[in-house]
Amino acid sequence: MTLEAADLSGWARELSPDAADEVRELLARATATDGVAPVSEQAVLSLSTADAAGHRLAMREGTVAGYANLVAARDEHPAMAEVAVDPRHRGRGIGAALVAAALSEGGSAARVWAHGNLPPARAVAGRLGLAVARELWQMRRPLATPELPELAVPEGISLRTYAGPADDAEVLRVNNAAFDWHPEQGGWEDGDIAARRESAWFDPKGLFIAVDSAAPERILGFHWTKVHDNEEPPVGEVYVVAIDPAAQGRGLGRLLTLAGLHYLRDRGLGEVLLYTEADNTAAVHTYTRLGFGTAHVDAAYSAP
Repeated sequence: MTLEAADLSGWARELSPDAADEVRELLARATATDGVAPVSEQAVLSLSTADAAGHRLAMREGTVAGYANLVAARDEHPAMAEVAVDPRHRGRGIGAALVAAALSEGGSAARVWAHGNLPPARAVAGRLGLAVARELWQMRRPLATPELPELAVPEGISLRTYAGPADDAEVLRVNNAAFDWHPEQGGWEDGDIAARRESAWFDPKGLFIAVDSAAPERILGFHWTKVHDNEEPPVGEVYVVAIDPAAQGRGLGRLLTLAGLHYLRDRGLGEVLLYTEADNTAAVHTYTRLGFGTAHVDAAYSAP
């Protein structure tokens, strides 16, 4: 593997504001070229917020030509990497060098995401002898047809929207209980909710919360919706659906998902997307019955 006229920086916990801006510009160019964002929302947030991510740059001709983001292994979850290369500097081995560096730093079980699993990513994986270890599906459906099922709230359940930061502790508890198995969504802290609440896209009317009518202080589940205003036309997202494991079996996942879908449709949006693990049979079944179909696949690669 050769790296033509580019230098890799060391791993850093923080980037300078100028370097972070250069990375954002690189990510925007890659998204425009590929039609899919090369890194996750969490990786983008880590450019300006202190968290567990490490950053590494590939520099060429005085500019950032490539970027790697690495989240260290946590509990039983392996280290996870994401890599992006500026379209203007592709074909020079930068992507393969950054992926190899991230997997080496992350340990033998480390994985690297290929968002959209595009041909260049598959080529790098083949060159490095990597295999698919995990698949994340993006599923989509129009909001006009098929017609959404009617929203019927069961007796004993109350449905409301986000009441402000006073809800954060319970939202955090439910999220972490529901996703204790999930390497990215599990283990959220106060700052993870605060960063999203302060984002330009945050809409308190789009965060639906289910509580037991007899104990309204305890959240049973929530559906956090999101609108991608940067797409044309704008697209809604089933951002997070989390159910307290102690409240499973009461139909709350379907109820909360439908509440959000009705809301996004009533806002005039034409389409909605969501992400789900390919092997989460129950979730895939629920979303398929609600009219969602697979739009594209993100793959996480690791060494065999």
